[in-house]
Amino acid sequence: MEVFAVPGIPEVRPGDDVGEMVAERVDLEPDDVVCVASTVVSKAEGRGADLLSFPPTERAEQIARRISAIAGEEKDPRFAQAVLEESDELLLEAPILLAATRFGHITVNAGIDRSNVPGWDLLLLPEDPTASARALSETLDAPVIVTDTSGRPFRHGQRGVAVGWAGMPAARDWRGEHDREGRELDVTVQAVVDELAGAANLVTGEGDGGTPVAVIRDFEFGDHAGSDRLFREPERDLIRQALRAWSYEDGATTHGEEEAP
Repeated sequence: MEVFAVPGIPEVRPGDDVGEMVAERVDLEPDDVVCVASTVVSKAEGRGADLLSFPPTERAEQIARRISAIAGEEKDPRFAQAVLEESDELLLEAPILLAATRFGHITVNAGIDRSNVPGWDLLLLPEDPTASARALSETLDAPVIVTDTSGRPFRHGQRGVAVGWAGMPAARDWRGEHDREGRELDVTVQAVVDELAGAANLVTGEGDGGTPVAVIRDFEFGDHAGSDRLFREPERDLIRQALRAWSYEDGATTHGEEEAP
């Protein structure tokens, strides 16, 4: 398998056709998978925003005051308000804002970016990254994964993950197949779009690289069943349920009946 960044993508502005930008700069081959950073998708879709657009509610003021006290530095309640408006649910309000987005992704600050957003204070994630991937896939006639970088529980550092995809299943389902000892696999479902997003992130990089698109060539899905289930259903997500019953109190953990709003 080969993974390479697409060079020469210019600064993307609202209304730009990212699919055409990619098509002009790379000759895609059959079965190529194109990974596009959510930042350029958001820019093209006009998802830049100014803090002035988020006058804080009392809840946002309370959240900002609490995190300011924990962090020892002033936090802008308008940013907290932006996170609230981009979230379906806040699983943590302190010491960080851990949000469930409306399309199912769970991430810090609802994925709102403050880097590489010329002309705006903030860059919001695409409203519907899978719909964005579908439009790009139709333009490029290739599978597309919209990627973002996200931290991981229990580990330091960030990695690329898929927030939207089209033209291929999200996962390959090994259930019903067998290992080398003949044992039937009954739980293994491989999150392929996340793994490809992670591979793409190795070549697109972070910071000021300016290479937000990668092509993955010669990846083979194989003769497996496909699945589009990537985000866990809330009622079956044990970690989400535990977080709802957990609160942060001045550096100590508290287990009680009070749920996070």
